[in-house]
Amino acid sequence: MTAYLPSLFGGMLIGLSALLLLALNGRVAGVSGIVGRLAQGVNVAVNAGFVAGLLSGPVLYHMFAGGWPAVTVTTPLPLIAIAGLLVGFGTRMGSGCTSGHGVVGLARLSPRAFAAVASFLLAGVLAVTILRGFGL
Repeated sequence: MTAYLPSLFGGMLIGLSALLLLALNGRVAGVSGIVGRLAQGVNVAVNAGFVAGLLSGPVLYHMFAGGWPAVTVTTPLPLIAIAGLLVGFGTRMGSGCTSGHGVVGLARLSPRAFAAVASFLLAGVLAVTILRGFGL
């Protein structure tokens, strides 16, 4: 049971940050939108602060946990790059990412978010099924 506590705590922090951003700034905590607005130079202080908070998470984990978590990635780097580009394309096509639709949109009972999350999950299941069929 204690193995799940870091994930539970992390999820609670994500929810709290999304709630605070929406309540204090009126913005949805969608990472793709925040990074896009930061790249465009829109509302730089708030967007840069949010991104800095995301980037400082692993450093804080290292400080408090006393080390980095063990992570093993066996997927070839070109496949990871292609997947990243497809995710970026999908976030633009779907008008948001999993954080915006999945964390905030579902909490707001947005029909568009429910459709988007269902699409994300279906695409993930199909991708895993297809890639496992090819032995990847």
